[in-house]
Amino acid sequence: MAIMEQLIRGIRSAAAYNPDVQAAPACILWPDRERLWEPVIAQIQAELPELLVLGDYAPEQLRGPAIWLRCAIAGTVDGIDVDSETPPILYLPGVGRQDLRAVSECPEALKPLAELQYRGVLWSQVNAKDWTPRAFLSSQQGGLGLEVAGDAATRQALLAALPRLLRESLADLQGRHLDAETFNTLLTGGDPVRDLLDWLNQPEAMRASWPLHEWQAFCQVCHSRYGLHPERQSALEAVERLTQRQGNWKTVWTRFTEAPRRYPQLIEQIRQLTPPTLDFFPEPEQMEIWPQLNRQEEERLYHDLCALGQLPAHEARERLEALEGEHGQRRDWVWAELGESPLAMALAPLAELGRMTWRSLAGGHAEDMRQAYLSEGWKADDALLRALDQVTGQREQEAIFTAAHTVYLRWADEAARHLQRVWQPGVDGLKRGEASPNARPGECVLFVDGLRLDCGKRLTQRLVAQGLEVAEHSTWAALPSVTGTGKYAVAPILGSDGIHEEPDGYQFTPITRHLFQKLLRENGWQVLERRQVEQLHKETLDTSKPAWCEFGDIDHAGHERGWKLAQHVDDMLGEVAERIQALLAQGWSQVRVVTDHGWLLLPGELPKTELPASLVETKWGRCAALKPGAHTDAARFPWYWNEQVHFALAESIHCFKAGETYTHGGLSLQECVTPELVVTGSAGPKPSVLIDDLVWKGLRCTLVVEGDSDGLTLDVRSHAGDPSSSLVLSPKPFKTGGKASVVVEDDDLEGETAYAVVLDDNGKVIAQRSTIIGGTA
Repeated sequence: MAIMEQLIRGIRSAAAYNPDVQAAPACILWPDRERLWEPVIAQIQAELPELLVLGDYAPEQLRGPAIWLRCAIAGTVDGIDVDSETPPILYLPGVGRQDLRAVSECPEALKPLAELQYRGVLWSQVNAKDWTPRAFLSSQQGGLGLEVAGDAATRQALLAALPRLLRESLADLQGRHLDAETFNTLLTGGDPVRDLLDWLNQPEAMRASWPLHEWQAFCQVCHSRYGLHPERQSALEAVERLTQRQGNWKTVWTRFTEAPRRYPQLIEQIRQLTPPTLDFFPEPEQMEIWPQLNRQEEERLYHDLCALGQLPAHEARERLEALEGEHGQRRDWVWAELGESPLAMALAPLAELGRMTWRSLAGGHAEDMRQAYLSEGWKADDALLRALDQVTGQREQEAIFTAAHTVYLRWADEAARHLQRVWQPGVDGLKRGEASPNARPGECVLFVDGLRLDCGKRLTQRLVAQGLEVAEHSTWAALPSVTGTGKYAVAPILGSDGIHEEPDGYQFTPITRHLFQKLLRENGWQVLERRQVEQLHKETLDTSKPAWCEFGDIDHAGHERGWKLAQHVDDMLGEVAERIQALLAQGWSQVRVVTDHGWLLLPGELPKTELPASLVETKWGRCAALKPGAHTDAARFPWYWNEQVHFALAESIHCFKAGETYTHGGLSLQECVTPELVVTGSAGPKPSVLIDDLVWKGLRCTLVVEGDSDGLTLDVRSHAGDPSSSLVLSPKPFKTGGKASVVVEDDDLEGETAYAVVLDDNGKVIAQRSTIIGGTA
């Protein structure tokens, strides 16, 4: 219960009487000689409609002179109804109990009220004194029984904070010692740490924006709690104390690190300070405060990573582990949160890459290698992508590329060479009829181009986190591992007479797209067009028949972006997960996710194998179609759809073209061991809202949705499915009418790509839209 409610209950209780021996009081008199309650009377009147005030004539404010009050309680004033069950309350500012008692000496202006002390009752303490705010809070008889200090500073702070104090909960104040600091803190908003940080960030602006009484209260809080007076000491001196983190300043530092982007000018002030001279082997706690020292450590790490290019792979792995021990703790520093430690952030996946590549996959038969890759090997590819995701500039790119190339190249090269040596055509790999899913009632097959095994693992983790069940399987890709061959190998069309066994051009495809869809329908499958897949939240589809649909093109993004695919793959997987949820919500009992091939990605570029153009019909990446009768040392393998047709394959992870960073078409575990996921479970209801409009005004994003927006919130993220990538201080709820707006804190992000996401009350993304921060879409 709020203090206001307790006050109203206390005043009204003064009218209690025994009807057997007493008459109902005509009114309750509330004397207040010192006018201590006067600043909050209007606030109290809003909750206490029977409260009338002695003063200048202002009937619209229920205020008037003594004679008007007499008329009001007599029921003769228009607009004022007297309830016999609730006697009127007369607040008398500047009037004490004794002023009414001495009738003969009572001022003329008060004489109309004098006789009311006999027909009414007074709200006063048991000792007959007027109720003061402090007395009401602390008294055990008729008051609230709180522990309130009695010094002058506390009394002054209490009166200043009284408007806010009335809104406070009694339970929050019980059991506490209430002193000047307590009330000053309440006056400034109840969060002195936030206020102090705001002042440190913008001292002049904050001083100008505060009313005088709030500024004085803030200064008193700072003086008592932090040993600093903002009127006597500069903000820079306060920043120095912040960096020392002694006593209560440690809490201030912790709050700063929780949302550092909120305080850009404070960060610049810290940069202006000179770090103290530290011991030869300083503790991390001493170093983490200073951006200058973090920058020095980043510079040292840059040189150490670049130097790995001069080491053999096994020594480079050992060195990565040592560097992780030296720099890993910097990922917990506030400067990493601010994006100033990209190499320290990349070091975690680089060290993982080093650990995962210690164990060679070059051993045993092809199936042995597949099992080893399924068990642990894929983690090296995942670690490489996570390391590349941390590249933010040219220097970081140089260091990360060098480290990754040093430990990954030989590991991947040895595995591919061994796989090509032990591969037995006709024995190993995908065989006709193995991968094609049979038509199952209630099943939808979702084809995702280029879903490599490690990406499949990420997709599984995302789906499981959303409450879905995922059964993981794996298989070999059809050779050559290109879309034209592999896509139709995983589709339910095998045995159809329409499949050609002569490759159609350089894509090594056995069928046209038009004929492919015709064969699917003839085999009992419905084909979901791209428009239908993208509008699943708007359409109702026939789920009584199995369906084939295609969504997500990781392969195209890889060819277009090269190594930068690593920085977009999570967003693409998030969109695939959203489509799977939508398919399940339509009513299909399960979604089977299939793919055509994986890919090889190496920062920098892959080694090149020479193959004269005169020998080939066409060549790309790692495989080529040879001219009839051409002779070459390149390894040759049979085409999946016709073993009499062969293609040439570059050795190991080499390419026939220079400058390739991302490629496929060869024979490596990364390209040829592919995932298949069977997803079941309830995906929940269809998204209940549609994004209608998105507008930027500066760094403020305003989003309008159609549908029921109750309980939904808006966030802006760099990765739609990752809450930790939020770019705003906190998501904001949608208002009635379906509109919400948030502000991106960091103006350096203007022009960057982001996602506006709509979240349900469980924090799940139910709608999203790609946008440019500060842009028009």
